[in-house]
Amino acid sequence: MKNMTNYLYRLMFASLCLVGMSSNSYAWTSKDGSWEAHGFLENSTHSRNHIGVSRSRTRGQLEWSKTIGRAGIFTNVSMHGTLRGSYDAAYDINDDDFGNDAGGPLTYFAPANPFFLGALGIAPAVLPFSTTPSYGPGGGPTGAIPLFPFGLDGLPGANLSNDGLVFLGSDLRSIADSGVQLAVPVRPCDKDSRGCLDGYMDADKHELTSPEFTDRAGVIREAYMDATLPLSNGDEISFRLGRQQVVWGRTDLFRVLDVINPVDFSAQNIYEELEDARIPMGIFNMEYHAGGGNTFEDLNFQFLWKFEQARPHNLGQGGSTYAILSAGNFFRAMNNCWVNGCTVGNFPAPGVTVAFGPNQIGIRQANTPNWEVDETDVGVRMEGVYKGVGFSANALYYNSHLPSLRGGIVSQDPFSPASAVFPYALAFDIDFPRIALLGGSADFYVEKIKSAFRVELAWTTGEEFPNTLRPRLFSESNVMRYVIGWDRPTFIPFLNKNRAFLISGQLFGQHLLDHELERGPLGPVGMVDWEDNWVATLLIQGFYKSDTIQPRVISAYDVRAQAATVAPQVDWLITNNWRLTVGANLKFGTGARRFDDNRSAVPYPSLGSILSGGTPFTAASAGLGGFEPLGRFRSGPIGMAQNEDEVQVTLRYRF
Repeated sequence: MKNMTNYLYRLMFASLCLVGMSSNSYAWTSKDGSWEAHGFLENSTHSRNHIGVSRSRTRGQLEWSKTIGRAGIFTNVSMHGTLRGSYDAAYDINDDDFGNDAGGPLTYFAPANPFFLGALGIAPAVLPFSTTPSYGPGGGPTGAIPLFPFGLDGLPGANLSNDGLVFLGSDLRSIADSGVQLAVPVRPCDKDSRGCLDGYMDADKHELTSPEFTDRAGVIREAYMDATLPLSNGDEISFRLGRQQVVWGRTDLFRVLDVINPVDFSAQNIYEELEDARIPMGIFNMEYHAGGGNTFEDLNFQFLWKFEQARPHNLGQGGSTYAILSAGNFFRAMNNCWVNGCTVGNFPAPGVTVAFGPNQIGIRQANTPNWEVDETDVGVRMEGVYKGVGFSANALYYNSHLPSLRGGIVSQDPFSPASAVFPYALAFDIDFPRIALLGGSADFYVEKIKSAFRVELAWTTGEEFPNTLRPRLFSESNVMRYVIGWDRPTFIPFLNKNRAFLISGQLFGQHLLDHELERGPLGPVGMVDWEDNWVATLLIQGFYKSDTIQPRVISAYDVRAQAATVAPQVDWLITNNWRLTVGANLKFGTGARRFDDNRSAVPYPSLGSILSGGTPFTAASAGLGGFEPLGRFRSGPIGMAQNEDEVQVTLRYRF
């Protein structure tokens, strides 16, 4: 039934696009002027260094509107919609990296295995193993050291095939010195279901190639109705009901106040235009327009209620073409460990490789929000103009769009038959906490320097962050985020004597008010996120040939990660219908960074007893760290994409 519904969506969408293309005009309008439709077809192809085709997406979009006018007590009644569908051939063209043939077998380097067995008081003759083990159940001439309850014969029925795998982080650095070595299944979930989190990161190949055609009806990108209720005093109340985008912020790349709609980062990390990357949601949006008065030149009040079932950001799953921070790869590796057991290298010490059984370490499940009234999002905003300064005051109570790893679940002791909630154990659920946001913005123009400035500030409570100091390996922190933006048209005579360039700069900041970090015997222990961090962006855009040719360069620099990106691009409007965009996305800097990965913790009393010679104990991490798995969060989205330099070409036809 699901496939039949998707086919119907595709047929309907293709038919409407063909109708639109049958007209040579830029937009179709009915004879009475009440209906209007326009849209585009485009192909966007990206080529990534060392990989080849990372996107070959053909996409169509149809936007329509119907003007109704007056309806009862309402005026300006109208309906609007946007249909979108796409097919990304990268999963077929480059199936060795992203499709059904991605990944392969894995072999680990484990010269310290004999020493680890000796520390456990076990003779190698009693428990056979290899110092160059393959991924699998452990034990025997080719296996890692098996932990309870694998035994010498492995675990019957577990999916431990040594195929379709890559090492976590292998796309970014040498695995020999990467920290913990986790195996990631990277084939689509209909080809290999290992590590696919039910209801969260479980896309099959069809859903990866055509993400709009899913059970969330993404092909209906927007569908809403507008209406205005005039009041007797001249004020108005406007309503918008349906699937839509509500934009509070005025920033690019990174968001401070613009958090109402989740974002599809699987489209192109942080580099997709937010207008295209936001995921529209079903929202009731009401605005009271008070207009000007003695104090304010303009004043509006907004109330919104997101009634559609909450959904998180799409971060990309293990094996997808774009996966911000490679978080989806980490989650898939950990869920595979929980369900099937897994081989883990450099654990619990460098040069040691062990085979865990099911339910010992990993991610058990993702608890995505259900539809309940108290799980919906509610927000209010006051917006106006005072003495030429535009301002807003914002408040929102919402489900986090980012996942939180919460420890403290029941897991199996790898060294004994016991099951319990073990402190510091690497056993998690994914949750999406409720967050309260208070913030505001201001924008103003300074005539003397011909510059426009914009400022946004947001304070949140309820956000959760990984924290290896805490027994559940996470903690809450209040967060302050801010951005200062500057825009100025500036003549650069040697480049263009007749037209000013647009120069736009932004400085984003984040401060964790409840940050925890201590120095352990082997390194830092605590919250992987920086207490303070800043990201600066700069846009320079030119205009030539009556603005039909627009070159631009966007750059961004992550201060703490010491990572940068530069994206040059030329946009050429060939005709009113055809547009060609050619660009590149280049990264520079340090890239991956190390941090505590909790492998030096002692979560299990049985292990403490072995290490102490008979006295059970548990202990927090000593700070032994590496690039994987937590170092990625210090690197940020720019640092984690250091090896994703791309050349990009997009050809679009508008109708």
